[in-house]
Amino acid sequence: MLHFMLSLATLFGVSLSCALLAAGQTPASADLILHGGRVLTLVEPEPEPAPTAVAIAGDRIVAVGDDATVLQTRGETTQQIDLQGAVVIPGFIDGHAHLYGLGKALAEIDLVGTASAAAVVELVAEAAVQLPDLEWLQGRGWDQNDWAVTEYPDRSLLDAAIADRPVLLRRVDGHAAWANSAALRRAGIDASTPDPDGGAILRDANGEPTGILIDNGVDLVRDIIPKVADQEVRRRIGLAVEHCLRHGITGVHDAGVSWQRVQLYREMADRQELGLRLYVMLENTPETLVPGYIEGPLITENRMLTVRAVKLYADGALGSRGASLLKPYTDEPDNRGLMVTPGGQLREVMEQAGYAGFQVCTHAIGDRANRTVLNLYEQVLPTVRTSNDMRWRIEHAQIIDPKDLPRFARLGVIAAMQPVHCTSDMAWVEERLGPTRLAGAYAWRSLADSGTRLCFGTDFPVEDVDPLHGLYAARTRMTHEGTPAGGWFPEQCLDGRAALAAYTAGPAYAAFQEADLGSVQPGKLADLTVLSVDPTNCPPAELLSAQTLLTIVAGVIRHDAR
Repeated sequence: MLHFMLSLATLFGVSLSCALLAAGQTPASADLILHGGRVLTLVEPEPEPAPTAVAIAGDRIVAVGDDATVLQTRGETTQQIDLQGAVVIPGFIDGHAHLYGLGKALAEIDLVGTASAAAVVELVAEAAVQLPDLEWLQGRGWDQNDWAVTEYPDRSLLDAAIADRPVLLRRVDGHAAWANSAALRRAGIDASTPDPDGGAILRDANGEPTGILIDNGVDLVRDIIPKVADQEVRRRIGLAVEHCLRHGITGVHDAGVSWQRVQLYREMADRQELGLRLYVMLENTPETLVPGYIEGPLITENRMLTVRAVKLYADGALGSRGASLLKPYTDEPDNRGLMVTPGGQLREVMEQAGYAGFQVCTHAIGDRANRTVLNLYEQVLPTVRTSNDMRWRIEHAQIIDPKDLPRFARLGVIAAMQPVHCTSDMAWVEERLGPTRLAGAYAWRSLADSGTRLCFGTDFPVEDVDPLHGLYAARTRMTHEGTPAGGWFPEQCLDGRAALAAYTAGPAYAAFQEADLGSVQPGKLADLTVLSVDPTNCPPAELLSAQTLLTIVAGVIRHDAR
């Protein structure tokens, strides 16, 4: 069973608060009261009868209960909202995403859902006409696995449409990119250019680059693209935050952030400009880690920004055959994927991060990468342990050898997973892996049953931002059209309450924030989402059309679609 039980002290606090309210000993006047709905507290066990109202003062919840009791907290200036039966839940927290990446994607050419390489080129050609002054044309979202011809495209297709300006188009997972000849020339990439460590330059029969770059190969081009101005960076962050708030997301675990971006986030948080709560993982570069370690873990006074983790990469992605496997890819027998960071370097950074008081969060998708990271954690954690509760994480944990599944719980490792990856990948993953390796693929239920804590997210902009789509995937393992009937390996499905907990209480715990977030209780931060349905027991298909009515962060209504 899932282990999202709250501490006895927290439970006692809830019981005491309810008792005080029942006795008429009401707290100070509320600033905002939500009433006339249903409140899913995610406390175990859920109160009976179900609460119908929540009162907020400042950035904290001060009362949870029935309408009559909670309305006793109103004052002359209290704002009251009749929910008319809507459902209050703890605010969604995306446990693994890329906030600036989303803003960048929203500001660039959207290639998600394109049906062919020709369709991608058409969109880029349209953008070239609409943006004549833009030096570089960039986009993201193509996926050759969705095309009738599932082979990687060639630079010649882009060259025929855009020859005079450099073009770089990131694959949907960000682990591969398609460049035209102008971009390759700018980066100095030709037939003589060696593959970088942890990356690849795909080549044709004559040894010439095809324009497809894998993992660290993408950086050869990306690193020469001129940096955008701070004003544009802020605009993109604003676009991403607004997009998240519309979908009920009150917090994001931002995976892989530069020190420069951290300073911008800190400035925005201090000025009350951030809009949602950020838990930041520093990127693995000396320019970021050195000042990060010197300063140490950071929590802003208003708790809108926390910086206390480091993001590492073990391997690449499955869709681009960069995920590192114990045995070769079934559909490419001479390829076992890429370990993008050498094991010795991974261990060194893990040790440094642990000694500096930072949580370690390591990207691992293939079964070899997951085993390697588990082995390293098992070796390193005893040497850097400052408590019995280090909460190191594996990000994605998509393909795991069944023998390694129980090691997560035994080592106290959190599985930070994305249900929508399963439903995006399931149409082609058996071609990559064959049938025998699927027992440990996207194995949420097996991990949860073994005692592993789950932390769910979307990995946006790789996947759609909407957490309701993630809940649907977790409960069904089906496409939005309802296929395959009964779900893909349905024994790995989660029930509605477990799925919701993994999107709320799970990320709160994974960020050491369960005392403040992840449940609806007096004393906790007022980060709340109001939905048109009960996500724990509505028919799963209703999640796809459900509405996010309100998003509240730190007691402030940030999105209102009533």
